[in-house]
Amino acid sequence: MEVEILFKIIFLGLVATVAIDIWATFSNKVLKFPRTNWSMVGRWLGHIPNGKLIHNAINTSPKIKHENVLGWLFHYFIGILYAGFYVALVTIYQTDIPSLLSAWLFGLATIVSPWFIMQPSLGMGICASKAEKPNIVRLQNLVIHSIFGLALYYAWLF
Repeated sequence: MEVEILFKIIFLGLVATVAIDIWATFSNKVLKFPRTNWSMVGRWLGHIPNGKLIHNAINTSPKIKHENVLGWLFHYFIGILYAGFYVALVTIYQTDIPSLLSAWLFGLATIVSPWFIMQPSLGMGICASKAEKPNIVRLQNLVIHSIFGLALYYAWLF
């Protein structure tokens, strides 16, 4: 892989992930939307090597050393990984600049992972069905993943 492409992927992933973190902070403070607790994601990751992938409620599982750092690093790693997939897709279709629509749809497509892997594994059910306010969580997920896709597009233009 060319160094230039690698830097592009890292840049796009970081910008898009920071964009969703800004939205998550704003929407939590102003709109009182729920915010992902990255410590719980770190806890989930920390239990995987011990064979525990699915939890009834992750907050009742034993704490993991450095779970907050692990969760945040994973969050940014996934953002960069998604950016890599997006760059690969754009490259495959041989376009120099992606369309806003393709970026937004890609962002929405990334919602599959939290709805069908992460949330069930953390004990929240499929599509956050067991969350305290599942429709608010789903709405927040849709907005966040839309912002991720749009931020990929605008970062690419930069």
